[in-house]
Amino acid sequence: MVSDTERHATYLDPILERHGFAATSLLQVLREAQEHFGYIHADAITYLTQKLKLPRVKIEGVATFYSFLYLQPRGEYRVLFSDNITDHMLGSAALMNQMCQQLWVEPGKVSEDGLVSISTTSCTGMCDQGPALLVNNIAINRLTPERIVNICELIRKRVPLSAWPAEFFAIADNIRRRDILLDSSFESGSALNALLARGSTETLQEIKLSKLRGRGGAGFSTGSKWEFCRAAHGTHHYVVCNADEGEPGTFKDRVLLTGYADQVFEGLTLCARIIGARKGFLYLRGEYRYLLDHLLVVLQQRRDKRLLGSSILGCADFDFDIEIHFGAGAYVCGEESALIESLEGKRGTPRNRPPFPVSNGYLDQPTVVNNVETFAASSLIALRGGAWYAAIGTATSSGTKLLSVSGDCERPGIYEYPFGVTVAQVLADCGARDTQAVQVSGASGVCVAAQEFTRRIAFEDIPTAGAFMVFDHSRDMFEVARNFVHFFAHESCGFCTPCRVGTRLLQNMMDKLARGNGSPYDFAEIEKLDQLLLSMSHCGLGHAACNPVKDTIAKFRPAYDKRLKHHEFEPAFDLDYALSQARQMTGRDDAGAHLGESK
Repeated sequence: MVSDTERHATYLDPILERHGFAATSLLQVLREAQEHFGYIHADAITYLTQKLKLPRVKIEGVATFYSFLYLQPRGEYRVLFSDNITDHMLGSAALMNQMCQQLWVEPGKVSEDGLVSISTTSCTGMCDQGPALLVNNIAINRLTPERIVNICELIRKRVPLSAWPAEFFAIADNIRRRDILLDSSFESGSALNALLARGSTETLQEIKLSKLRGRGGAGFSTGSKWEFCRAAHGTHHYVVCNADEGEPGTFKDRVLLTGYADQVFEGLTLCARIIGARKGFLYLRGEYRYLLDHLLVVLQQRRDKRLLGSSILGCADFDFDIEIHFGAGAYVCGEESALIESLEGKRGTPRNRPPFPVSNGYLDQPTVVNNVETFAASSLIALRGGAWYAAIGTATSSGTKLLSVSGDCERPGIYEYPFGVTVAQVLADCGARDTQAVQVSGASGVCVAAQEFTRRIAFEDIPTAGAFMVFDHSRDMFEVARNFVHFFAHESCGFCTPCRVGTRLLQNMMDKLARGNGSPYDFAEIEKLDQLLLSMSHCGLGHAACNPVKDTIAKFRPAYDKRLKHHEFEPAFDLDYALSQARQMTGRDDAGAHLGESK
């Protein structure tokens, strides 16, 4: 008879061997174990404590941090609908309700037969082709009522995902406007040959001359970052590509890794040569699990061409290779120090800074972390020179920027522009009509009203990681902000009390306003919360949590005023509202089932 330990050893041992029994690979081990078993069994954790020599509390602590990992049985089919605002605008909530009714399962729960569980996730990175969902972490987009019927039938019949119709999983790039990055016919190895011909120091100077700034939104000088890391003392140096684009409304990295992965990997290899790294990582968001096979093929092709591995391009002192690590549903891991913690197999809690990753990063060694777009651009700079790149865009913001355009427009997708393009120009190009607002750079960014559409996308005006969400006059900007507030409350890592509690309090206030219990008192409380979160939060998530509320109050005040039914303080608790679930269970909604004048 096979023991519980032996039962788990049969699938865990190959996973552990593949990762060298390294504790730093804990997240990857847990993710792969779950893919095999469906969830992380308690006996599997016991086995891992022995093999990885880690305390149980550490393993469980990591597993509970990431929303895509489960310690209790979930459905054989784990369905997660995107909860992003653009998916809501396309009817995702109604489609989720349809699936729940057809499969007889409550949202957030597992069906009685264990067949299916249905819930939500923050954003799938499919905003240009929603509504979207994940089934066992594989994306399906362009949902319709008819497609939901078909999916439900496949689930009922227990058809394996590999046998589902291929068109369900077809994901378009939707590139609408190309410039120097998306229009380049990049040849594998060309940037590395240019680097070797020019020299590492000289190539670094070209990167600095280009004025390339990080494309993740903060805009730190790429050349300076690489130079600091190169000069830092350490036993090893590392380079990390941040492909954890969890900001709602952003999907440019998905497109770059689909069609330009070779150019991105060349940028990592270029950086490795300059800073003296022998190992690199691509940290890929869990929602892009479907890209794994494609990326592994590209990496192997580069190894076959001697563009990765030992003695790259015949240089005896040029050894470098890249591993792919997955996230598991934690938005905060987009922050570079939280990402490094996750790479080390830990909870993705942002670190105190200083020290910065360039001196104390992965395994406390000097580490460069840049995003996908930055590495792709660096390959072009190595090939064509810093002066060429610096001549594009504006004096402060050189080069081009990829924008992920979604929402109320005829042609959502990827648009590449030289820095300095106006919001109005992007709206015209994407076919937006009757636009009242644009949310630039996702939930943590800035809400731009119609009178501001002459503003420009540039670090000196509106910096952005790439999200560009369009809202016409049919949209309620209060509900847009409320969706973002719920996103922040869900994605807070819980490390610091101001953010953990503050984002929940802000969510409660917005929900209170939505129920019609708001008063001017709530605006003063929101302002106090903003000051608290700005001054006391551990990282940028808490700092930005109030941004969508402050922006929409300032620019779309009528959307809030119509919800103010009281001029004095009104408590958030509403007994009649609290009894709504009981009314639903009993099937009563008559006047006698309500309290006083609440009806």
